[in-house]
Amino acid sequence: MIQRDCLREVPVAGADDRSVYLTFDDGPNPFSTPQILDVLAEHRVPATFFVVGVFAKEQPDLIRRIVAEGHDVANHTMTHPDLTACEPQDIEREINEASRAILSACPEAAVRHIRAPYGAWTEDVLSKSASAGLEAVHWSSDPRDWSRPGVDAIVDAVLSTARPGAIVLLHDGCPPDEVGLSGLRDQTLLALSRLIPALHSRGFAIRLLP
Repeated sequence: MIQRDCLREVPVAGADDRSVYLTFDDGPNPFSTPQILDVLAEHRVPATFFVVGVFAKEQPDLIRRIVAEGHDVANHTMTHPDLTACEPQDIEREINEASRAILSACPEAAVRHIRAPYGAWTEDVLSKSASAGLEAVHWSSDPRDWSRPGVDAIVDAVLSTARPGAIVLLHDGCPPDEVGLSGLRDQTLLALSRLIPALHSRGFAIRLLP
């Protein structure tokens, strides 16, 4: 695997730029995504949702809501495979089908970014992403919220790694092969309710990926 050529942090525009970026993977989920959107709306902050294509097809109303509320929708492949184990033609299909699913659900969506499942990047994944007109986005802050380490642990992990340009990885759903765990994002939700005001109190501005 490689991680060079992936956007791990957003370049800081100047000394006064204290932007950080919230991202959510593996949705949209009919239970957790609406709750997360409610918290984002309450605090009036945007986020980027890296959605799985099969879920976008199943939940087109949520894709439309994400876009309507000022957030970005990005590509997280069609079925969330480990792309390092895929042939080049399968990588291409996973990427292109996911973008089509998003645009079918919401033609107004501007799909500009991609995140490889598990953060597993190869030269093939990067080249196929670039050919599809997508910028590869990794992360710099990973509280491993998917493992349910506890709300305090999630909050502390993000705040300890927060710095200008930081890209925070969170989850609003689960991969298709873990759908039985899809409702287990309560810790992420509670942590988000604390993280946003904590980041603001430290002088950070939460923005969309550029």
